[in-house]
Amino acid sequence: MNITCTTEKLKNAVSLAERMTGKALTLPTLHAILLIASGNSIKIRSTNLNLGIEIEIPATVEEEGQVLIKGEILANVCNHLSDASEVRLTLDHDNLTIQTPQHTTVIKSLPADDFPTLPIVEGEQIELKTSVLQEGIRSVYFCAAITDIKPEIASIFMYSEGSNLCFVATDSFRLAEKKIQVKGIPEISKILIPFKNIADILRVLDAAPDTIRITYSRNQIAFYANGLYLTSRLIDGGFPPYQLIIPKETLTKVVLLKQELLNTLRLSTIFADKFFQVSFAIPEDMKNITLSSKNSDVGSSVSIVDAAVEGAAIEVDFNLKYFLDVFQALTGDSVSISFTQPNKPIVVKSVSDNSFLYLLMPTNR
Repeated sequence: MNITCTTEKLKNAVSLAERMTGKALTLPTLHAILLIASGNSIKIRSTNLNLGIEIEIPATVEEEGQVLIKGEILANVCNHLSDASEVRLTLDHDNLTIQTPQHTTVIKSLPADDFPTLPIVEGEQIELKTSVLQEGIRSVYFCAAITDIKPEIASIFMYSEGSNLCFVATDSFRLAEKKIQVKGIPEISKILIPFKNIADILRVLDAAPDTIRITYSRNQIAFYANGLYLTSRLIDGGFPPYQLIIPKETLTKVVLLKQELLNTLRLSTIFADKFFQVSFAIPEDMKNITLSSKNSDVGSSVSIVDAAVEGAAIEVDFNLKYFLDVFQALTGDSVSISFTQPNKPIVVKSVSDNSFLYLLMPTNR
């Protein structure tokens, strides 16, 4: 193998691929990155068996070939090549030489025969704007469970409903749903992407072009873009019928400024107990809400927040952390909170955006 390519493109590709190597796995081959030079490009490939990626970048190929290199070493070397616009890669027996005008580095290669091939996913296809996929996932992923016991809720659930592409996540204590209108969206009954793969998928989407093609089957999903191929395992299970727990009626509804509520909740965290509990109380006069938290070792906090209130007086306790998490997905300046019964979930929405819904279960007092 003997090639020349752009330093910046090689560095970016290797950086993405290195994150998906199987660092926690015992098989040394999975710690590595496979470089394949052919035609007028070089392919950078890695996998941890749950996720796999292949990135193709342009290159001047004088001699074709392939080589397997430890991912961490290759990434570290590439990160220190910023002094040159181009880099030459040469394979001599088992040694890969990485050369710029200022630096020459020689890295021992690994046997490439045992490196697994990436699955070619065949099945249903969708073409989406990359921003739609990013927005949908980022709006809900913080609610997904982090567990191997119930893999169906340790996931992001995607499905279509009319002209909407829906994204849902839950850990059974809270639930987030985001609906995005997509013209011509085909019918999608179920896609369950494992939560543990989401951070890497989002990282790849950040580097993807404006449009991405998705192919999915029962157990695999693949994302295609110019010179980019990413594949992930899917969870073969059923997502809970979450629509059944969305309250159909509202006993009390409050509307208040998002930033004022956020500041008050952050103050309450200083005095929260070990269960991170905060109490929401709506008095009989219906002009405001009271937020209180108490810790016997630190002190207590009581805050009154102006709000537009409709309905009956009510008092409910919630987990502060779970409530604070939703602000990363709320848009606009005002928030609506709908209450039903003290033991039923509340519904949090942005006043100006009906596409996002957040359910939060109360805590036991």
